[in-house]
Amino acid sequence: MMFNNFSFFPLQVSASDFAINSEISVRDIIIAVVVIAVIIGALVIINSLRKDGASKSGSSAKSGGSGGGLQNIFSGFTLRRIARYIGLNREQTKMLDYILKSDQVTDPEKSINTPALLDRHFRRAYRIIENGKESESEIQKKLEILFSTRNILENSVFGGFTSSQQIKEDTTLIINSGKEKINVNVLSAKGDHLIVEAPKNVLGSLIKIARGTKLTVLFFTKNNKGFSFETKVIGYASKDGHPTMQLAHSSQLKFLSQRRFRRRQASIASYLYLVYVEGSGKKQRLVVDKRRLTGNIADVSVGGCSIVIMAPVQVGARFKIEFSHGDENVAALGQVLRSNRTGMNTIIHVRFLRVSQKSMNIINAFVYEYGRE
Repeated sequence: MMFNNFSFFPLQVSASDFAINSEISVRDIIIAVVVIAVIIGALVIINSLRKDGASKSGSSAKSGGSGGGLQNIFSGFTLRRIARYIGLNREQTKMLDYILKSDQVTDPEKSINTPALLDRHFRRAYRIIENGKESESEIQKKLEILFSTRNILENSVFGGFTSSQQIKEDTTLIINSGKEKINVNVLSAKGDHLIVEAPKNVLGSLIKIARGTKLTVLFFTKNNKGFSFETKVIGYASKDGHPTMQLAHSSQLKFLSQRRFRRRQASIASYLYLVYVEGSGKKQRLVVDKRRLTGNIADVSVGGCSIVIMAPVQVGARFKIEFSHGDENVAALGQVLRSNRTGMNTIIHVRFLRVSQKSMNIINAFVYEYGRE
């Protein structure tokens, strides 16, 4: 057949080629419907979360760390990863989640690596818990978990240094060269070598450390966390007209352990009662002497304290120590680890052997400066 110079030919196919398999079609339709329903459901949820985020944006902008639903979900995933890395248990993880959500935090890594931010979040949560309507025992239990969580974060190295290439410019390095300790500033950590100021002695003269000399280097971050690593002198050069020293990079940075508990300087009047053991075997019991010594607590942590007293005290002696902080009374059983005589006074360093839950929370609130001064 011809039509306007076009030719048409019969289609050489059988009508059976267009037949539809009813069983496959029904199954495919069901699968398609399910997939579409899932997609629609997901879109509805995402839209709902976005609306929740938008509704909170006004109030959250003031806090500087808030966000919408999706951000909160991602923060939850990040938080669990951080908790596993640091070693928080289930209760501490839930407490950290509560603390960060109470302050509408959406970037937990930033808060955990910024001590000032972290203390702001914990201080707010502390006050919420302290003023809660729960029983006294429940409040003290929550505060204990809060402070145990804070203490682990205090000593964690999350987000810490894994390579000397991460050291920032102007960081002061302490170089141990033989018996000398030399301070030099980092000029650049980029490239193949760590570039630092050429070391100088106290008179300002250059110290020439031979190439290939192995060195131990220490430095501290803005978070007061210390690290050390081994390196060696590669050579010397100049930068902007100033002499520099080139050190080998290291990926074996070691975290310098800190005190187990944060300690705070203080000046708190205290009473000490000598504690001695009476009886033997299973009938042993601790007896508190009624006579007391007066002293002044110079520093304190939940692990112990230093006390200035007038009378000499024997190392190993046990005391019941009492003092007040605000309207609260604190009591602890302690043992003298060492003592130093300074003029008319004796400074004793005490390790706490037994502290009640409430007293521990009061001490922690004082040390972290969360409570009322």
